[in-house]
Amino acid sequence: MSRKLTGRIVLATHNAGKLAEFRALMAPHGVDVTSAGELGLPVPEETGTTFSENARIKALAAVAATGLPAIADDSGLCVAALGGAPGVYTADWAGEPRDWTRAMGRVEAELANAKATTPEQRGATFVSLIAVVWPDGHTEEFEGRAEGTLVWPPRGSFGHGYDPMFQPDGSDRTFAEMGEAEKNTRSHRAKSFEKLAAACLG
Repeated sequence: MSRKLTGRIVLATHNAGKLAEFRALMAPHGVDVTSAGELGLPVPEETGTTFSENARIKALAAVAATGLPAIADDSGLCVAALGGAPGVYTADWAGEPRDWTRAMGRVEAELANAKATTPEQRGATFVSLIAVVWPDGHTEEFEGRAEGTLVWPPRGSFGHGYDPMFQPDGSDRTFAEMGEAEKNTRSHRAKSFEKLAAACLG
């Protein structure tokens, strides 16, 4: 049986864009969200080979450091023509410091090498895996997916990461051309969060 989240929680991220998205999603539920970045926690090494493993690594580290329930989202872009890459290495493709323009350029270059030029050949899936870990070790997971097509050149100035090149199915605009409220009804993270909310915030 799912357990309810109340009071204060830690979002195990140092990504300001991800924190803003989660704060907007959690606000209606009266849960106070702080982040690992705001608390100055170190970034754990993500040694997992799946979204689930990496989400758990981040959430467990945040729980151990704060004694508070923690939420961690591990998400990524899985491109069919690239064999599912970059997948769990989505952020790594942006380098250090994170340069998402460079990351999108690498995806486009890899698609060109794969001769994936038509929309049908440029399908991609955004995956969001949310792990919720309580101080006693109880853990729950929720997955959401958004299907779409990769466009070039990138379009839009909202969102973060690969949003400017991801056009979700059923839309003629990229995630980066949508306002926060609209994206939060369609994104992979919105879908995984919807499952979390139904189980832990209802």
